Amino acid sequence: MNSIQRIAWRLLAGLGVLWGAATLTFMAINLSAGDPALAILGGPDAMPSAELIAQVRAEYGLDQPLLVQYGQYLGRLAQCDLGESYRLRSPVLQVIGSQLGATVQLSLAAALLSVLLAVVCAVFSANRPRWVRALVSGSELVLSSAPSFVIGIVLLLLFSFGWHLLPPSGSNSWQALILPSLALALPIAAVLTQVLRQELEDILEQPFIAMARARGMSELGVRLKHALRHALVSLVTLSGFVFASLLGGAVIIEMLFARQGIGRLMLDAAVTKDMPLLLGITLLAAAIYVVVNFLVDLINHWVDPRSTRV
Repeated sequence: MNSIQRIAWRLLAGLGVLWGAATLTFMAINLSAGDPALAILGGPDAMPSAELIAQVRAEYGLDQPLLVQYGQYLGRLAQCDLGESYRLRSPVLQVIGSQLGATVQLSLAAALLSVLLAVVCAVFSANRPRWVRALVSGSELVLSSAPSFVIGIVLLLLFSFGWHLLPPSGSNSWQALILPSLALALPIAAVLTQVLRQELEDILEQPFIAMARARGMSELGVRLKHALRHALVSLVTLSGFVFASLLGGAVIIEMLFARQGIGRLMLDAAVTKDMPLLLGITLLAAAIYVVVNFLVDLINHWVDPRSTRV
């Protein structure tokens, strides 16, 4: 199978993921308790009449059989039409677009920070004395086991409420981005460091590393120029799966730090049963997963052309 065929296969598989995400979310929302017509009319507190509910159900096609609604929904998706938010009365694409920037900013900052921390910690702790390994490994175990919101609370208590060094909330400055980025990045960095250090320790025992040392290259040069390059494939592969889940972690972190973004939007949509908006956010998360893993395949092929993946 050549590269073009592999790319075509990956794109087809990505479409399958998007279809599966849309289908599962559509079924979960429609089979759960509650009437979408009430969400459109402002929720159960609005106490609309039965005639008004029936009118809204007919207007939005909610009185059709579920299979018909599903077919109509897929038809709209094929035209890139995600519908209109029940609660906000605006196109879903517009609503998501207005909040997407803050979440992308947070996710990219957390991703870059986690990779940087993982590379630095792994390079300087691989094949080191036992006490160094024990200290680093213990820190990794604590951070990888702790939920991001727990880390976020500790960071808030120390840096915001204790030492008053950084703002506890907001989305309008780079200082307000530091703590939420750290809260998301630290658990990811701990996992990546464990994998990368193990790879580095295996590679540092290889004959070509001994030859590089024999040529007079410094230990840091050996680790950065030779060992790290060969260990990148495993790091990139694992990073793809971890980074694709950043949107889910951002839901809690954005609430904890009172930030704007998709996370708060998703929670509000789930609470108010705003089906078009919730489906749109789900498709966005699935699309991010597909794109990240496709890019991981391409990067792996660039780092190691012998790879059988794209």
